[in-house]
Amino acid sequence: MARPRSFDEAAVLRAARDQFWETGYAGTKVDDIAAVTGLGKGSLYGAFGDKHALFLRVYDHYCAEATEGTRRQLEGPDETAYRRLGDHVRAIAESVAADQARRGCLIAKSAAECAEHDEAVAARTRRVFGDLQEQLAACIAGAQRAGDIDAGPDPAHLAGLVLAVLRGLEALGKGGVEPDGLRAIAETALAVLPRPVKP
Repeated sequence: MARPRSFDEAAVLRAARDQFWETGYAGTKVDDIAAVTGLGKGSLYGAFGDKHALFLRVYDHYCAEATEGTRRQLEGPDETAYRRLGDHVRAIAESVAADQARRGCLIAKSAAECAEHDEAVAARTRRVFGDLQEQLAACIAGAQRAGDIDAGPDPAHLAGLVLAVLRGLEALGKGGVEPDGLRAIAETALAVLPRPVKP
């Protein structure tokens, strides 16, 4: 019979995530993960497989948290959809502005480093971006039904624009753009969303 694990799996995954986040996939060695988790290589391999398998576990969990957090921020009644969308865009800008270490988003970092040559990462990245766009589109459609955004444009297209701005904010923040500049971009993105023409 297999022995029960004598470590906190969630804590190990968090430590591994932070190491990958700090040094990137290629820059992270199994020895580094062993050092930050306190586990030997044998225990790591036995519990999670090789470095790539461990990274995918970490990445899956991070992507799931990102989509769930976005869903919680954006879901709700049509009457407050426009406000929720604005709050979400501003919250991302503030989060990026507060990232003084310029660590950036693990999804963006992993996509830039790995997606070109790692289909497993690329597939997960496409899926999470698709999920985020769908959540944004649902919120925008609610704002359209409430009369706060012009009902003419396709909500999926507007959601794609908002998603591109949010991903761009993260890249700009990592590049050192000042917080006020990030906030101004967020406000401009909201301002260009088409509002209904009042009679």
